[in-house]
Amino acid sequence: MARATWKPYEKHGTLTKRADLPSSVFAFPKERAEPMTDARHVRNAIARFDQVTGVSDAERDVAFANIKKAAKHYGVDLSESGWGDLGRKPKTGRTAADRSRSAKKAAATRKKSTRKKATTRKKATTRKKTTTRKKATTRKKAR
Repeated sequence: MARATWKPYEKHGTLTKRADLPSSVFAFPKERAEPMTDARHVRNAIARFDQVTGVSDAERDVAFANIKKAAKHYGVDLSESGWGDLGRKPKTGRTAADRSRSAKKAAATRKKSTRKKATTRKKATTRKKTTTRKKATTRKKAR
């Protein structure tokens, strides 16, 4: 198990910029990802743990240790026993086949809406011309 590097940081009140925060506040200190300054941020770090990319397993060990320490400090319940429970890759619950079907459906919908827009534009343009011609002819008769 990796040693936690997280330390509480309680500076609140004025808006604290991310650059002002010390590295010891982040779940992933090297990447400065997932700051944990209060319970809400700790819960957010747990939820987004698998979305951090480009980190090694050792860095994930440290990050999980940091999250555990911060969760204990802020009284956040952490049911996971290791970072493997949180995951390495984002999980959407959708398979590749589901995503493919959705993409095809979206493309078909775009084609339909593009056709509708084109026909609507043609009709609108035709209507405008007809209306303009009628007004012009009535003016000539009135003179």
